[in-house]
Amino acid sequence: MVLFPPPDAARPDGLLAIGGDLSVGTLISAYSQGIFPWFNEGQPILWWSPDPRLVLRPDGVRVSRSLRKSLNNKHYRVSFDSDFMAVIRACAEQREDKEGTWINPLMLDAYDEMHRLGWAHSVEVYADDDRLVGGLYGIAIGKVFFGESMFHVGRDASKVALVALCRHLEARGYVIIDCQVHTDHLVSLGAEEIPRARFCDILREHCRSLIPDTEWSVAAPG
Repeated sequence: MVLFPPPDAARPDGLLAIGGDLSVGTLISAYSQGIFPWFNEGQPILWWSPDPRLVLRPDGVRVSRSLRKSLNNKHYRVSFDSDFMAVIRACAEQREDKEGTWINPLMLDAYDEMHRLGWAHSVEVYADDDRLVGGLYGIAIGKVFFGESMFHVGRDASKVALVALCRHLEARGYVIIDCQVHTDHLVSLGAEEIPRARFCDILREHCRSLIPDTEWSVAAPG
């Protein structure tokens, strides 16, 4: 397992460390300290801890009138952990089409193992012809969910997945979703920036459990 410098030692751009491995122990240690891997294929493993940090409280997701219509769309079906690898591969493909992807084969293997052991989870959105049209995935440690990526090929499908995730997390007592860095898209859905020091305080309080939360393979709330 990699030993990391303190998050406040990160450069202004958020880069904290280079190298190490993507073992389950290393990833759990990193996330629970406010550190995440983000690197392109051919690069060494890069570890980041940006300041400020973008977060979303499960009870604070913002549902617009148009999104509410999509949530009520009977042509969408939402599930948890029904096809984790399909979601992460779709996230990789969509990012590669637009801007290149950091979800490289090394990352795919690492998160597949995290999912197998009950740490990584996905939300799937299916159309009524059983096509996967949206979803997201991330890591759950204690009462914090660390969001990694989302995708959609259907209208508002990634937003539908996010709302389903928030409802699930709120019901299970989760306190926060880590969204990592600012995006206008996530801010429009209720995410806000907080200082890294405050974020790390939240992690120290709520990431104490080292038992994976395995109760995800259930029908998502409507």
